[in-house]
Amino acid sequence: MSERSRSAYPGGLVNKIYTFLLSRWHSFGHAFRGWAYVLRTQHNAWIHAVAATLVFLMAFWLGVPPRDWAVLIMTIAMVFTAEFINTSIEAVVDLASPVHHPLAKVGKDVGAAAVLIAALAAVLVGLLILGPPLWARLGMWFGNW
Repeated sequence: MSERSRSAYPGGLVNKIYTFLLSRWHSFGHAFRGWAYVLRTQHNAWIHAVAATLVFLMAFWLGVPPRDWAVLIMTIAMVFTAEFINTSIEAVVDLASPVHHPLAKVGKDVGAAAVLIAALAAVLVGLLILGPPLWARLGMWFGNW
């Protein structure tokens, strides 16, 4: 490398970029370990995964338009996000309060309520988006009910 090209990287710019990219790589590793932990330990996450898979398959079968796909994806992400945050709240509460405490129970119950609200909203969104085309498709097969 010539003296002129070395001066194009003041203060070890290449090293800074490498360090930045390596730290992002490690961040993804932490996130995927968290994701695996939730799927390994939270039974409700499996229920959400099965429901999401069924919704994807049904939306594909019904040929929903791209905008509806976007809403379905965001709704599924909302449910998983609530489940992941609830799991992290439970872990932190257990760490901070290993003995049963009324406020620890409140924290866990409120986290569970957030997941419930997200799941109920997802059911409503699914019915609104998938219900009419499903009803039309079933009506074609079984006559007009």
